[in-house]
Amino acid sequence: MNEQFNEMLENAKRAKLEIRRRIWERLEREGVARPPGASGRIPNFVGAEEAADRLASLEPWRAAQTIMANPDTAQLPVRAKALTQGKLLYMAVPGLTNPLPFLRLDPTRLGVSSWQAASSKGALAIAPKVAVSEMDPIDLVISGNVAVNREGARIGKGAGFSDIEVAMLVDAGLIGESTKFATTVHPLQVIDEPLPETDHDFRLDVIVTPDEVIWCSSPRRPSGLIMDHLDEEKVAAVPALAAFIGNRNDANAPH
Repeated sequence: MNEQFNEMLENAKRAKLEIRRRIWERLEREGVARPPGASGRIPNFVGAEEAADRLASLEPWRAAQTIMANPDTAQLPVRAKALTQGKLLYMAVPGLTNPLPFLRLDPTRLGVSSWQAASSKGALAIAPKVAVSEMDPIDLVISGNVAVNREGARIGKGAGFSDIEVAMLVDAGLIGESTKFATTVHPLQVIDEPLPETDHDFRLDVIVTPDEVIWCSSPRRPSGLIMDHLDEEKVAAVPALAAFIGNRNDANAPH
């Protein structure tokens, strides 16, 4: 990466961190963050179950047969509802620490309750890990976020895993123009200001709070993995990413 480009990414990173800190502090101050607290994570929030119910009433949810969701506690009610309603659910392995990056939860083969299967620990215990090449096309992506705005821009917790997960699935043709992106958040996480974005950031189609449905005015899809945004250290630190890039390079190599 050239110096100017690298500086742009660093500026965006610092701006996102400032917004995260502001939202985390706001949720704690207002007493709407559930234990173990908001800071440093996708915050679980008072009203998460009501937000999940509201999301499940929407057409993109009703039409979706296959859902990919983040593993954070805030979206546990969403994941449990998906399994209860017979939807195929994929969850990322936390931290993408396995070369097989996704957990496949088939609602007909759980052996435990939907709530137990949908938890991060429960899914790791019972769900097979699968490669991207073994996955079905995704109808609906559930994204965990720290902050969002009404245009659909979003900020996660800062590790970059959601962007990598989505980019890999776009590269594989499993996320396309018909795939919808949604999130559930507390109203205090919705802010009326621009959010810093880079080319690897995706936008949401719909934001759902316990009290409101926000249809976003300018949803945006990522173009896939942007190698200029991934230095060698980042790739080496994420086993699933290194394996995916290696497999893609092998497939594209002349034979």
